Amino acid sequence: MTLTMNIPALLFPAISLTMLAYNARYLAIAALIRQLHSEYLSSPSKNIGLQIKNLRKRLWLIRNMQAIAIISFLTSVITMFLLYVEHMNWANIVFGVSLFCLMLSLFLSFVEVQISTKALAIRLDRIEENK
Repeated sequence: MTLTMNIPALLFPAISLTMLAYNARYLAIAALIRQLHSEYLSSPSKNIGLQIKNLRKRLWLIRNMQAIAIISFLTSVITMFLLYVEHMNWANIVFGVSLFCLMLSLFLSFVEVQISTKALAIRLDRIEENK
């Protein structure tokens, strides 16, 4: 397969939308942390402690998802530059790194969604405790 300028350019909207989704997750978690902080100050509980532990994992994952997506975006740009200066072998290698980074970022996103689901289960357990 011949790598052309169009192929890495196709990643631009995908990576941009992915980063937008990651940012939305980060903002939602930040709001939740602020809410939990208020709840914890008023009445500390084991349940809130479990949620905080869960949120730490999610924040770590989101930070790394964003960083790896940025690396993917940057390597796509570098690929386009290498194609422009006609270094095809390097362009192919760097584009492979870009695709790998995008896959890794999406995998971390998958893991974060799984943890997020567990967080909702913890919240539901709390609701059931109060019945």
